[in-house]
Amino acid sequence: MNDTKTTRTAALAAEGVSIWLDDLSRERIRSGGLQKLMAERGVVGITTNPTIFAAAVSKGSAYDEQIAELADGTATPEEAVFALTTADVAAACDILRPVHDATGGYDGWVSIEVGAGSAHDTAATVAEAKHLAATIDRPNAFVKIPATLEGLDAITETIAAGISVNVTLIFSLERYRGVIDAYLTGLERAAASGIDLAGIRSVASFFVSRVDTEVDRRLDAIGSEEARALRSKAGVANARLAYQVYEEAFASDRARSLADRGANRQRPLWASTGVKDPGLPDTFYVVELVAAGVVNTMPEKTLDAVFDHAELRGDTVSGAADAARAHLDALEALGVSYDDVTATLEDEGVAKFAASGEELLATVAAALEAETVRPS
Repeated sequence: MNDTKTTRTAALAAEGVSIWLDDLSRERIRSGGLQKLMAERGVVGITTNPTIFAAAVSKGSAYDEQIAELADGTATPEEAVFALTTADVAAACDILRPVHDATGGYDGWVSIEVGAGSAHDTAATVAEAKHLAATIDRPNAFVKIPATLEGLDAITETIAAGISVNVTLIFSLERYRGVIDAYLTGLERAAASGIDLAGIRSVASFFVSRVDTEVDRRLDAIGSEEARALRSKAGVANARLAYQVYEEAFASDRARSLADRGANRQRPLWASTGVKDPGLPDTFYVVELVAAGVVNTMPEKTLDAVFDHAELRGDTVSGAADAARAHLDALEALGVSYDDVTATLEDEGVAKFAASGEELLATVAAALEAETVRPS
């Protein structure tokens, strides 16, 4: 099964799913580990977040030299975080550039998030997105912007400036429709400014397993046999309905008009696909969400599980919308409010986003402090 043409990950890619890795570190870049995953596991993209970077900085010695330089220059923790993360993303972009070029920009992307403090500040988000894009200066760098209400306007402005965006923290179908509208509006503004739409890309990161975690918590509180029978199905149902929204939105006259001018579809990306319930198969959020044109970004543990033993059944999304809607209706009938679940998850997601940013700042601040007190 080591032949990349016969592996399970190759079979997944053949179904139209782009396999991205939800992890990045300087050690992975320098050791050739990323290139190995590309060659052997079919990885064609990378997503990152502050927690991933904090874990990377706290392990090993790969960052020691740059941290020493930053400490000598009396960089603030915020400046150091920016320097460390943009350097890693730029390096990963260079490694994935051949994929980007070979696929005409379809894959080969590396994502980096705006700062946690900007989630509810449109102007700050746009300013940071522009700063990140200019600093990394690679055609295959995505700036991640959370899909808060304030984030929608930031998405439009960033896309209108010709910057490619990974929209993150999407939980509800209503918000997803708003994200698509923000993207299309940004494209329309970019076109009006004379920007080549073909160079702008976007993915919409729809979170999956977190939906099940919250819904199952509520079902367990109900405790009935009927409630137990509905466990661990909401995340997949929600994502399958999101795919229906995607197909309908990009078949609209508005989207077609933009496509005629060179615009690309904003692809759905399944995020939070690591299994949190030990009772579920470890490949669950991969094999149940196979459809053409989507991205699945996986932690390495999930990627390894898919490679090793995923039982793929072809497209498991198309034609499943009616059953997915029926499942959400059944939850509502039991008193599990979809709107409350998704609002709760967005609030928690933004809070976790902020906490991750603080964790990274603290990790880098400690590293800088350790360097300044190191004996010469």
